[in-house]
Amino acid sequence: MHIYSGTDIIQVDRIKNAIQNNKEFKKKIYTEYEIEKIDKIVSDIKYQSYAGRFAAKEAIYKAMSKILIEKNITIKFSDIEIRNIDELLNRPKVIFLNSEIADLCNEYLIDVDVSISHIETNAIAMAIVKIDKE
Repeated sequence: MHIYSGTDIIQVDRIKNAIQNNKEFKKKIYTEYEIEKIDKIVSDIKYQSYAGRFAAKEAIYKAMSKILIEKNITIKFSDIEIRNIDELLNRPKVIFLNSEIADLCNEYLIDVDVSISHIETNAIAMAIVKIDKE
């Protein structure tokens, strides 16, 4: 078994500016589900949520980069979807929409856990990847 970690921090204003100034940014980074859920938020917490998911996707890539590079698999931000499995606790769940990555996770028994936190100015995420198969 191998365990890898990744972390990322991002300024909320960087994500807010990218969303407001680049029409393609959201489509490039986030899935339709994520956009639909986050755009329902009417306060500036919306941008904190976008920033948190951005940081989570970066952290996941960092944690998975060794095996992705070894297997010559490329990953896009929109290949990763962050859902909340428990709306009450807002516990995030990672879903891979890219079948090559999903198959890799099944083959190597890869489990990905992510934690996201944000405040008005910053968002941070930590990902832990456990690979059970050598």
